[in-house]
Amino acid sequence: MNSLTMIVQLLGGLALFLYGMEKMTDGLKAAAGKQMNALLSKLTTNRVMGAITGMLVTAVIQSSSVTTVLVVGFVSAGLMSLVQSVGVIFGANVGTTITAQIVAFNMTALALPLITIGFGMGFIWKNGTARHYGAMLMGLGLIFYGMAAMGGAMSPLRTNPQFAEFMQSLTNPFLGMLAGAVFTALVQSSSATIGLAVVMATQGLIPLPAGIALVFGAKIGTCVTALLAAIGKPQEAKRAAAIHVLFNLAGAMVWLPFIDQLAAIAAWVSPAATELEGVERMAEEVPRQIANAATIWACANAIVFLPFSGVFAWLAGRIVPERASAGRVIVEAKYLDDALLQVPSMALERARMELGHMAEIVENMLAKLEAVFESGDSTAVSQQHDQVVVLRDAILAFLQKAGRREMTDAEADELARLVAATSEIEEMSGAIGRELAPLAETFRQASLTPSEDTRTRLRQLREAMDEAARSALLALVEMDERAAQRVVANHAKFRTLGAELSRLQAERLAEDDPERLLKHRMQIDVLDKLRRVYRCAEHMAISVLPRGALAGEISG
Repeated sequence: MNSLTMIVQLLGGLALFLYGMEKMTDGLKAAAGKQMNALLSKLTTNRVMGAITGMLVTAVIQSSSVTTVLVVGFVSAGLMSLVQSVGVIFGANVGTTITAQIVAFNMTALALPLITIGFGMGFIWKNGTARHYGAMLMGLGLIFYGMAAMGGAMSPLRTNPQFAEFMQSLTNPFLGMLAGAVFTALVQSSSATIGLAVVMATQGLIPLPAGIALVFGAKIGTCVTALLAAIGKPQEAKRAAAIHVLFNLAGAMVWLPFIDQLAAIAAWVSPAATELEGVERMAEEVPRQIANAATIWACANAIVFLPFSGVFAWLAGRIVPERASAGRVIVEAKYLDDALLQVPSMALERARMELGHMAEIVENMLAKLEAVFESGDSTAVSQQHDQVVVLRDAILAFLQKAGRREMTDAEADELARLVAATSEIEEMSGAIGRELAPLAETFRQASLTPSEDTRTRLRQLREAMDEAARSALLALVEMDERAAQRVVANHAKFRTLGAELSRLQAERLAEDDPERLLKHRMQIDVLDKLRRVYRCAEHMAISVLPRGALAGEISG
């Protein structure tokens, strides 16, 4: 085989390997992403459980970056402290070593059957979980096929003295780490570096200590990926990236003098091929030994460094200090991150969390209404409506990007619901901030003082409207049918209160009051705006309830 043919075959095999990794992880994330997100959201304050959960989640979705993004979202939301997130990040590094375990299985014979089965599943099932598992199987087949292609390209190098001399130089741990770090930084994939090391091991081209040095270098090189991913992200994301970098650097530096000891442990726990000799024995034993060494190393690092989670969090805080907030930014999305768009189920869950952020602002607007009507100043409520508009635009833009990804029917339905819910919450916010609250200022400018009876009726209406709006927001964000039913069930009560106020105002028109017409018009305006907010709440509630659940609930 000439050099050009060897290079083309090697690069082609590497391309198939990388594409297979991407295909497999995409399938896993799409099939299991929602469950993994739910698992992470239930983390306890126990850092050990956090590390275990981070390991399990990453092992399933095969992406430590996605796990880290999820953790950053929880830290931003105040659901997890940075110290607690350190354990999850450590666990995620352990979870990524499952890639090395997968590629260490030399199952070339299964490559084409897996590709065939995976393609067939995707061809037959155009939507649903089966399609995603088909993508996973096809990706796994491509990984093994790519490894076979790379192994075939490298097999002539067994007898090449120059290459043998180069590989001998990698037994120097510093050179091995440097080679692994540079290659990983170039291809932006530590899995590719580890996979290439395993492929070389299957050809008997690389001894175990050199393979371990390459693994160390791969983990250092992947720090470049983490740093690039943190550019332009919130401070929490940058701190998570800093923790990732510190952990990998510290782990490599601490173990560097003990590569021989780690190699001995990996060889001890790995199967031996005593019936073989020389290069053939290396080709049989070393691939599994490299994979086991990577897993042992990552687990040992997590165990050793876990008690120092607070130190890592402190160092990350020193490296990435608090940033002064921009004075002109009225609000920022707390949960949206484009990195999650590659997992539609997780992206939709984050959009729903941001919807909850919008709902919190609207609930705060409702809480201020009584004070607004007392003071006549609606500025704060109007500003909060502006915040809701900003979040609405951010959510809709995020959902538009998510909609470009391949989704199941259920995910597409969920996306449509979220788009509608975002607009409905903004509509309620507008009814409060742009229609109802400004009437308070009109009352103050006109120097009108409602009678005690009118004040009582208005307060009762506001309370009923407030209760309906809060229940509707809860129903829409949490898909809570009971909350939605409360809104619909109170329709008659609200209508009765409105009729009583209208009747009272009609009676006031007969009184000898020079301002009776102005009072009547303005109080009817207030009633109309309260009804408008209630209608928004009712519409939100109805959108949550299943068809047929409204029979007899609303009449007239």
